[in-house]
Amino acid sequence: MNPALALVLAIAAELVGTTALKLSDGFSNHVATGGVVLGYLSSFYFLGLALEALSIGKVYAIWSAVGIVGTTAIGIVYFGESIDLASVAGIGLIIAGIVLLTTVSGAYTPAH
Repeated sequence: MNPALALVLAIAAELVGTTALKLSDGFSNHVATGGVVLGYLSSFYFLGLALEALSIGKVYAIWSAVGIVGTTAIGIVYFGESIDLASVAGIGLIIAGIVLLTTVSGAYTPAH
């Protein structure tokens, strides 16, 4: 599988798992709890596929950062959570860090 596609699928599955975690009501909602398990298992499966060809630092940084930004967006849009200027600045710094890491930094080379 294309490692970039595997990473995208890992991120999507992680977002599903985290959203289901919010909906699980402390694991009392069994359908949502199933979504948590399926989402995280799928996420780690696809993360493992991505790591076959990409460096661990870059993969984990992208996976976690997009997870943070995506989860924040889901919280705002679907759960009515609020965001303040400090949160916007923090998210901006996360995005800037990932851009620097993936486009400018030569510290991470593909795994072989």
